[in-house]
Amino acid sequence: MPEKSYQIEVEAEPHYIAEQSNVATDIYVFAYRIRLTNTGSEPAQLVSRHWIIVDANNQEQEVRGMGVVGEQPRLEPGQSFEYSSATHLKTPYGSMRGSYQMLADDGKRFDVTIPEMTLVAPRVLH
Repeated sequence: MPEKSYQIEVEAEPHYIAEQSNVATDIYVFAYRIRLTNTGSEPAQLVSRHWIIVDANNQEQEVRGMGVVGEQPRLEPGQSFEYSSATHLKTPYGSMRGSYQMLADDGKRFDVTIPEMTLVAPRVLH
């Protein structure tokens, strides 16, 4: 019997949202698109998320919550789930990284690392 594998691939793509940002009040909004693909052999459900968001002043914000965008997607092997969300910083650049907590159909829990995304607003002229 082949060995079970628990593996979720995460692709992350951030971009700056100028029309929702306000440089005068130090609000820089970044949207991001995440694509999760089950590259393992076992079905698994995304149960919760944990983000660490850091701005240019090294101010760290932790975000924990159930699911993503109000969902707890279950992925069969080979299946993908994509969603978009956003965050804001008080500086024109920073980063975010984190993890998803997954639950396989057989009851095994495992974490999936979200690769670090660099958040950078285009140069702002004063």
